[in-house]
Amino acid sequence: MNAYGWAVRNSYFMNAAEEFLADSLRGFVAAHPGITWHRDPGFLARATPKTAGQVAIVSGGGSGHEPMHAGLIGAGMLDAACPGLIFTSPNALQIAAATRHIDAGAGVLHIVKNYTGDVMNFRIARSIVADDGIDTDVVLVDDDVATESDSDAPGRRGTAATIVVEKICGAAAVDGASLADVCALGRRVAANARSMSVALAPCAVPGSTVPSFDLGDDEMELGIGIHGERGTSRLPIATADQIVGTLLERITGSLGLTPGDEVIAVVNGLGATHSLELNLLFGNVLAGCRNRGLRVVRTLVGTMVTALDMRGASVTLVRSDAEMVRLWDAPTDAPAWPRLTSAEPAALIDTSFAPPDDAADSGTECGWLSAFVSRVQGNVDELAALDRQAGDGDFGANMMAALSHFTMPMRGPDHEVLDALSRSYFVRAGGTSGAVFGTMFRAFAKSFAAAEDFATALATGTSQALSEIVALGGARVGDNTVVDALHPANEALRAGDGLADVAAAAEAGAESTRQLVAHKGRASYVGEAGRGVIDPGALVVAWFYAAAAQR
Repeated sequence: MNAYGWAVRNSYFMNAAEEFLADSLRGFVAAHPGITWHRDPGFLARATPKTAGQVAIVSGGGSGHEPMHAGLIGAGMLDAACPGLIFTSPNALQIAAATRHIDAGAGVLHIVKNYTGDVMNFRIARSIVADDGIDTDVVLVDDDVATESDSDAPGRRGTAATIVVEKICGAAAVDGASLADVCALGRRVAANARSMSVALAPCAVPGSTVPSFDLGDDEMELGIGIHGERGTSRLPIATADQIVGTLLERITGSLGLTPGDEVIAVVNGLGATHSLELNLLFGNVLAGCRNRGLRVVRTLVGTMVTALDMRGASVTLVRSDAEMVRLWDAPTDAPAWPRLTSAEPAALIDTSFAPPDDAADSGTECGWLSAFVSRVQGNVDELAALDRQAGDGDFGANMMAALSHFTMPMRGPDHEVLDALSRSYFVRAGGTSGAVFGTMFRAFAKSFAAAEDFATALATGTSQALSEIVALGGARVGDNTVVDALHPANEALRAGDGLADVAAAAEAGAESTRQLVAHKGRASYVGEAGRGVIDPGALVVAWFYAAAAQR
């Protein structure tokens, strides 16, 4: 097992590493009847022939970047795509055969990413089909500012801007533009496009037992390529807005963008980045562009150009004009193209969850509840670790969400502080934890508001909390939940025991969950695997009674 969790087994669903691509293509073609597979020499093409007299378009590259290029085959985009082996250029015979197949009499445009193998094989293919009298031309996409250089090096790599070129050229071809015009348009788009990528974790090639590069837990790789290659610099992990700021600085500087320029913005996932993260990044990109005086006229946010399972993202800006925007908005039935990419983005609004009106922050110190909250705040990592073993790992985060904003000491009457805790759990924590603890503290807030003495308030609140939580989720004693601590505390209070004995009963109840198998809540999903771990919710309940006993 290495630092990334890769063991001897591979981390992909597959039958055999050597059949991975073929098996994937089989499923892809079956899922998309409008796309056909031509086995010899191996390319994908539209099932419906191109309209006679229209320019046809072919692209391709190493596999592992899906849904580019296969998912972009369709009316209004690509007519064919040539898949190479994983991260390996397609060969010239594939490209030549695809070019012949899609030619509709007006010539064929090759859209090629700036990688040496791709450039060579597409060039050879154009030479081959020239003998057949087929007119061809090429748009070279070279958008990656990470490899920008004044030397004789290969120059900027072709990355996510490729799909922008494919979309706009595809729409122009449907409009009836000539090969020369479609090619000139594509070159204009490519010349006005820049991208840069960042990764939080590398990818692994199917069949390999090691990652494409090593990266520490607290590091990120800036300027990575889409073939799993490491980046141009390694930095400590930064916040999303800092990362986006770095990317935009490089991109806008390379393009020479100035206030008033209009751009198409693409935020792309590299394979294993969640849509929540991509949307978050886009918010930062949009804010960064607007702060620079740029007008973002069109957007695309999604996983379109991947590096297998890399945890990372890329940002692309394309300086646009009216013609590009019109063609961007044109329809396509390519299966991977998002259906909603035409709208100019709305204003960035405050989407934070409305915080509750928290605890009274004046009056006398509420010492016992301050002690309880402080204990939970100080042991969030322990609670999270327990939940990772017996549940889904979010309990610590929920406790932090509900309690982290409270400053110590808490002030105000017991019932007001308890009511604030209840509302904070309901609003800030959410989920099961928010519902259960919000309900519990709501019951206590009511009992402390009504009762004249502490013991009566605690007993009444405990009984009511237990009743409401049981009714809420159906948990019973022995189900490995907060009920296993609440119930013995309730029994001790009903028996008239002192607060120290009540706290001990709650602690013993929480400890009993070590030997239980959960039957309620998400911990129930892990079954026997959770045995031997104390339920973190029951533990927090025990801490509540321990604080009450020390009052």
